[in-house]
This record gives sequence, structure tokens and C-alpha cells, in this order.
Amino acid sequence: MKALIHVTLKPDVLDPQGKAIGAACGSLGYEGIRDVRQGKLFEVELDAADEAAARPLLAELADKLLSNPVIEDYEIVSIEV
Repeated sequence: MKALIHVTLKPDVLDPQGKAIGAACGSLGYEGIRDVRQGKLFEVELDAADEAAARPLLAELADKLLSNPVIEDYEIVSIEV
């Protein structure tokens, strides 16, 4: 089974890397880019009976290891059997 977990900074946390990317977009001539937020995408392969069994394990992994819950949010984007 394979899952994708997307980790991003919470909306109220300053994102200097995103700001730098946004500024670079303007410098490179890309117009209309209002904001950029950076994040991390984790691809996790695991053994689980089904999605219902995998979801709590993935949530615990994301909460305890893949993200910093003080400043980051995560979303389990997909789980493929």
C-alpha cells in the first residue's frame, strides 16, 4: 500500500522560503502569482490490511515524525492499495 502525506506550515506561520519563491516568480516575469507557500510531500509504503487500518497509522506517523504540530499541518492526500 502506498500513501502520500502533504505537510505545510500553518497559515499564520511566516514562510520565508515561499516568500522568496514568490519574489523570484515576479523577477522571472511570471505575473499574477499572489502568494507561494512551500511544503513537503512524503510518499510512504506500508503494509496494512486496508485504508481503514492504514489511516490511523499514517496520522500518527505524520503527527509524531513527519511534521512539527506546533507550526505545521498535514493532510493524508491519498492511500492506494
